[in-house]
Amino acid sequence: MGTFGAALKDWRQIRRRSQLDLAMAAGVSARHLSFLETGRARPSRAMVLRLAAELAVPQAGVNTLLQAAGLAPAYGTRRLTDAEMAPLRDAVDWMLTRHAPYPAMALDRHWRICALNTPARSLLAPVGLGEGADMLSELMQNQRLRDSLINLAEIERLTLHRLRSELAHFGREPVLEDAIRTLEAHVAAAPDTGAAEGLPPVIPARYRLGGQELSFFSAISQFGTVEDIALSELKIECLFPADEPTRAALIALTDAQN
Repeated sequence: MGTFGAALKDWRQIRRRSQLDLAMAAGVSARHLSFLETGRARPSRAMVLRLAAELAVPQAGVNTLLQAAGLAPAYGTRRLTDAEMAPLRDAVDWMLTRHAPYPAMALDRHWRICALNTPARSLLAPVGLGEGADMLSELMQNQRLRDSLINLAEIERLTLHRLRSELAHFGREPVLEDAIRTLEAHVAAAPDTGAAEGLPPVIPARYRLGGQELSFFSAISQFGTVEDIALSELKIECLFPADEPTRAALIALTDAQN
């Protein structure tokens, strides 16, 4: 683990804030902030939390800053299967179950599948995906999945935008950084279709499964005001049919399963 000063400077540079700007926002002198970054001064717990809030540091990063300063972490990291997480686990199950007959899944910070509803399980099973699968690696390496995506190049570009946005939030994240480098190479090699810059409100995806084309857009939700790192990073991705044939196919699949 590095020093607090080095970690603070790293976050300040990631957020593109000057020492003077951060010091004024946090209500301290630029001199004191400089001393914190060089190790000539030691921060209090309140100071660490204040600076972290001004820099919009995510919970895992706040813990790292506190520990680098020799202080106890502020946030816990629990598994969704832990007994005390039952109400939150029930909330995830409630959202996934009630999104049927449309697919929905819960993903962690690294895009690993934590949970699936029945329609999502049926959609992903033919390409070998299920709970525990790493969606980033699968998108780039699972040829069955890649072959099933009719608009693969578009999905890779949009996923790249989404990953860059997530990395801006997390600051440093080797898993996301590796995925971004791989996707950048894929996107650079693909024909340019003139996709708009920036993260779009929805990510369209067109699948060819069992001789049928299914078209989806997705909406992503996250828990707010939670004090647990893992839960704050959990994403619920709900897929919606982008056309009537897809909607009808999903309803027919659900009726057949019932």
